[in-house]
Amino acid sequence: MTTDIPDTTAEELDAVMGRAAAAAPLFAALTPTDRARMLRAVADGLDAAAEDLVPVAMAESHYPEARCRGELGRTTFQLRLFADTLEQGEYLEAMVDPADPEWGTPRPDLRRVLVPLGPVVVFGASNFPFAFSTAGGDTASALAAGCPVVVKAHPGHPELARRTTDVVVAALEGAGAPEGVFALVVGFEAGKQAVTHPLTRAVGFTGSIPGGRALYDLAVSRPDPIPFYGELGSVNPVFVTRAAMTVRGTEVLEGYAGSATMGSGQFCTKPGVMFVPEGAKLDALVTDLEGRAAAPLLNDRVEEGYSRGLDDLSGHPATEVLVQGRQTDEGWSPSLLRTDLDSLLEHSEALLTECFGPATLVVTYPDEQRLLEVGGALHGQLTVTVHGEEDDPIAPALLALGASVAGRVIWNGWPTGVAVTHAMTHGGPYPATTAPSHTSVGTTAIRRFLRPVTYQSVPDTLLPAELRDGNPLGVPRKVNGGAPSV
Repeated sequence: MTTDIPDTTAEELDAVMGRAAAAAPLFAALTPTDRARMLRAVADGLDAAAEDLVPVAMAESHYPEARCRGELGRTTFQLRLFADTLEQGEYLEAMVDPADPEWGTPRPDLRRVLVPLGPVVVFGASNFPFAFSTAGGDTASALAAGCPVVVKAHPGHPELARRTTDVVVAALEGAGAPEGVFALVVGFEAGKQAVTHPLTRAVGFTGSIPGGRALYDLAVSRPDPIPFYGELGSVNPVFVTRAAMTVRGTEVLEGYAGSATMGSGQFCTKPGVMFVPEGAKLDALVTDLEGRAAAPLLNDRVEEGYSRGLDDLSGHPATEVLVQGRQTDEGWSPSLLRTDLDSLLEHSEALLTECFGPATLVVTYPDEQRLLEVGGALHGQLTVTVHGEEDDPIAPALLALGASVAGRVIWNGWPTGVAVTHAMTHGGPYPATTAPSHTSVGTTAIRRFLRPVTYQSVPDTLLPAELRDGNPLGVPRKVNGGAPSV
């Protein structure tokens, strides 16, 4: 599908950002219950438009219908989950410390709450045209926080971005949201200008390390630097202990093949490297990958990047090609390469670079204790997976290694599949993300687009409703440092 949508001009961008800025205080002033109603209206609108949106997503992303419908369902689920979060009120982190002259340091009346940052610019991902794009997680969490959102359309699915925007705008208007709360801009230059626009207060990004880093540098080099929440890249290492390989090696290899090739290897949580003991039989893994059909990649740009990355990996003198994937009319078939631990440690920058697509690397190790040396070679990761037995002596250290470099540590499972829930962390140290204290999935993702404000000695009638005596909104609050209560 080809769509000719003109790029947003600088004048048009100014107008969009002006409307977003004008809407910001009005949107922030709404009660959490009102914003929850608006999020549910957007979810209902997207569900109702499925028959229009899904075929466009299929055409632009080359994904099958079931994948697109499932992803749309995930998108509307997370909008409704954020609506529930708003109604529960804990996200406000409301705290009340009444005046107390006998406190360790005499204190006035202090009341703290989180408030919206203001207009947020969102860059969606190519590999998730619904869930991490126009109406995806960054948009849902920013709207939930009370921030207007300006989405930069992804060039991999421009028509879907336009149609999704039409649905979102109509739903918000129908629910009574202020004009300018949501808008779409198009084009490379418009995206850069949106990051540096003086009315932009934060940026959410999902994409490549080079693209994300370039935008991050723009955000922090502004005269007034702003937060940039970028999810960039990860190889998601998997450590398999000797005991696990002995007890259930066939199961582990099958699971690895399925996870590494899911979505043609185009998930940010794809396990790109697996550590197995020397002597482990890989014949079943080779046979499995050789038997998997070729599948299309998202677009020409992704395909070109994958081809270069695969050439670099397979052509490296430290790697051995076990399965040579090939490009056909149907797409790319999987590739499998192998190296040893010493070679990986010597060439870690080259061998631990993300290869976005159906290629993966197996690393053999001689001694489990030496796996801990990998921690010094790994950059920040979204996930680390450990396959082991509970009585493995090395298991606690491997789990600790994982926690030191990743946002999610998985035991005897696989990283593909990120649950949208309260306890999820989808983040990690750079380059997995630019903000390791936060997550882009789950209800705590809302925290990225809020900042704390403390009101000191303000009369009760002038306080925000969530901080007034009597707690008229019924939000959970900490009083004098106690447990949150209504």
